[in-house]
Amino acid sequence: MRIELLSGAVRHRRAVVLGALAAVSAAAWGFLVLGTGIKMEMMDVDDGQMMARLPGWSLPYAFVIFFMWVGMMVAMMLPTAAPTVLLVVALAWDRLPNPNLVPATAMLFASGYLFVWFGFSLVATLLQWGLDDLGLLSKPMAFGSTILASTVLIVAGVYQWTPLKDTCLRHCRSPTEFLIRHWRDGALGAVSIGVRHGLFCLGCCWMLMSLLFVGGLMNLAWVGAIALLVLLEKTAPWGDWMGRLTGLLLISWGATELIRAFTK
Repeated sequence: MRIELLSGAVRHRRAVVLGALAAVSAAAWGFLVLGTGIKMEMMDVDDGQMMARLPGWSLPYAFVIFFMWVGMMVAMMLPTAAPTVLLVVALAWDRLPNPNLVPATAMLFASGYLFVWFGFSLVATLLQWGLDDLGLLSKPMAFGSTILASTVLIVAGVYQWTPLKDTCLRHCRSPTEFLIRHWRDGALGAVSIGVRHGLFCLGCCWMLMSLLFVGGLMNLAWVGAIALLVLLEKTAPWGDWMGRLTGLLLISWGATELIRAFTK
């Protein structure tokens, strides 16, 4: 009877944490669908013909873009971390003296994980600003140069086969030993291990995130496709092999587009 009660309590806390993760992820996707607050400006191009364009860069606009990136990273990456966060629930149940602190510990871990992606969002915002100033981005926030887009596809494909990608993906797929070895008690301990896990995840996925500039940051179908790819890589039984196959497809795609660009 006692074992059943304990099992039910664990399931309850897992459900609470999973519900919180689902709510945050859904809110992030809703934020993206509603347009992230980016408003197009209308410009008179010829004889009263109007064309929509993105606003010029300024500090307020940079904040809007930063929050767009934050929304994308939460929407894309938090669902992929859900299995690890649920592992934290199980470990915290065994290690914390107060079981009521288990959900808070798991969410602090998730916060540390997302903190890494907030840092990535800041770097991506600055990169986007620089690319836009150089005239390398088109209206849908994608590379305007076929050669540049093809090069990124090839580099992303090659990265899928590197030892660093393999190490980081292996960690993301099997984080149990890491969590047990590096477990730290307290709020700061939960955040710090979340950050460390997030760094492995960043090492696994940062080149895939660069593909957002290929399909366009405003292309939700493209954003969703990359999010699904990352999720399958990290959770599907054959995810590691799918990552390598994806690498070959990206290299082939990029090489084909490069050949077309140079033979026109």
